[in-house]
Amino acid sequence: MGDLDDVLTGVGPRLRALRTARDLTLSQLADATGISVSTLSRLESGQRRPTLELLLPLAREHRVPLDELVDAPQTGDPRVHARPFTRHGSTFLPLSHVPGGLRAYKQVIPPTPDREPTLGTHEGHEWFYVLSGRVRLLLGEHDLVLRPGEVAEFDTRTPHAVLNPGPGPAEILTLFGPQGERMHVRASGTRR
Repeated sequence: MGDLDDVLTGVGPRLRALRTARDLTLSQLADATGISVSTLSRLESGQRRPTLELLLPLAREHRVPLDELVDAPQTGDPRVHARPFTRHGSTFLPLSHVPGGLRAYKQVIPPTPDREPTLGTHEGHEWFYVLSGRVRLLLGEHDLVLRPGEVAEFDTRTPHAVLNPGPGPAEILTLFGPQGERMHVRASGTRR
């Protein structure tokens, strides 16, 4: 029984680390999962025993496998078995699964040639490599179109937007840390 208690004791700190790495409040996480703020707080502090009914929505919201929440032993299989998700119209396929650190994604950006660009900022740096299609990068006063094989790297505190001018979908490999998952809208523009 001691091993089980050790595993369950470690769940709270891992939940808190995942939430803070994503810069989420308990209220925001409660809204996203349907779990009350008080229950989330008690889980994180170890005052409530985690159950499958509580851990499943938390794993889904944090986009981590359930075994990461309970620190299940490694199976020896190094492959990443992450599920794609959609955000702001783009599809993201996670290529790494270490919570709280640098994350790698393949991103498929649908064409939106007539979309009004919205520039945003967040802490950190962003790096992306264009695999296919065309990607429009608005970065401060710059308005660039990148093609397959081109790479961009920039300080994300500079107002920026990544768009697809079309005609078909664009695919990129992108790297960013936890701060890069939460973009803050700062300005909008109509540059072309």
